[in-house]
Amino acid sequence: MFKIQKLDFLISFYIACIAISELMSGKTFPLLNIGFIHLSASVAIIVVPLVYLINDTITEVYGKPKAQSVVRSGLLMIVFLLLFSILATALPASGMFVGSEKAYELIFGISIRISAASLIAFAIGEFADVLVFYRIRQRLGKSKLWLRTNASNFLSEFLDTVIFFTLAFYALNQPFAVNFSFLAGLVIPYWLLKCFLSIIETPLVYVAVNWLRLGGKEKSR
Repeated sequence: MFKIQKLDFLISFYIACIAISELMSGKTFPLLNIGFIHLSASVAIIVVPLVYLINDTITEVYGKPKAQSVVRSGLLMIVFLLLFSILATALPASGMFVGSEKAYELIFGISIRISAASLIAFAIGEFADVLVFYRIRQRLGKSKLWLRTNASNFLSEFLDTVIFFTLAFYALNQPFAVNFSFLAGLVIPYWLLKCFLSIIETPLVYVAVNWLRLGGKEKSR
């Protein structure tokens, strides 16, 4: 019989969202136009809030140590993905695939700076999410799941966004004021979009938590 443990599915989905955000974030799509300003976002913006949603769900049901273990596992998978991508693009293509080699390298080729920025931002953002969620739960108890979910997501996603864009795009040959203006124009709308998605996905946290606890087999910490 086809049977999957709930936590196994949730962790697999978590890793899948991380892999999608790493592999497919190079494409952007138009969001809206404000006067002459054209706002776009990476396609990864769709799955990034789901990563934090799953994080909060696991913290709520299984506790902080379990959630931190899942985050560490996710970080190791990112490192493995990046290292394998470097190996895969460095290996020579066989005759049948020489013609598509440039396209392959364009899609899967890695900028060390971008990759390092993504890894550091993800690590800090995810661990901050678990910690803030847990601290709020300690103070408020089991009530107001919506509050600790969004409060932890807003802060952790802000850290993630600021750290990533700063490490990835800060120009050392430009003055601080120029960099600040440029980065603020990227960080603020992108973070606000993440916050908006976090809010509209809040009901999914309740669904996921209740689903894990269904049948009385899961115990909340």
